[in-house]
Amino acid sequence: MSLTSHLQELKRKHQTLSEEVEQAQRAPGTDGLAIAEMKKQKLRLKEEIERLS
Repeated sequence: MSLTSHLQELKRKHQTLSEEVEQAQRAPGTDGLAIAEMKKQKLRLKEEIERLS
């Protein structure tokens, strides 16, 4: 996998997680721990994207 395609895949995953976090925050009764874990995962992806850029 080339670096460019890897970065595109990471960005796609980051965007998907971002949308999932937004939906979870709007849904009543969503587990705060699950949201926090998604946010951590999103941050790890962002850091990886920045590191590779």
